[in-house]
Amino acid sequence: MSTDPQQPPEEPGEPAYTPPVDHGKIKIERTRVSWAWTGLVVGIIVLILLLVFILQNLDTVQIHLYFWDVSLPLGVTVLLSAIVGALIMTVVGGARIVQIRRVAKRGPKLPQR
Repeated sequence: MSTDPQQPPEEPGEPAYTPPVDHGKIKIERTRVSWAWTGLVVGIIVLILLLVFILQNLDTVQIHLYFWDVSLPLGVTVLLSAIVGALIMTVVGGARIVQIRRVAKRGPKLPQR
């Protein structure tokens, strides 16, 4: 019979409570620096893959865009197209964020009575 007020008295025939044993494993919390290192490694891998892509696609292509006539390697052309697309998405997303912030600053409109 236990006199400890924290634990209920044990009944005969039930196994005694044993706390979990720590086997020396320490759980380390992820920090911003560790995420930065992870992002850096992923970025380097992506850059290496882009470099390989560009080097494998060195065939020259002609680009006629409005008043421009440009001759660039195919890999560079695809990369520049992706960058322009990402910039357009960033501008549209930024405009939407500005729009939402303006509405949030005004607060919700309550119905007039």
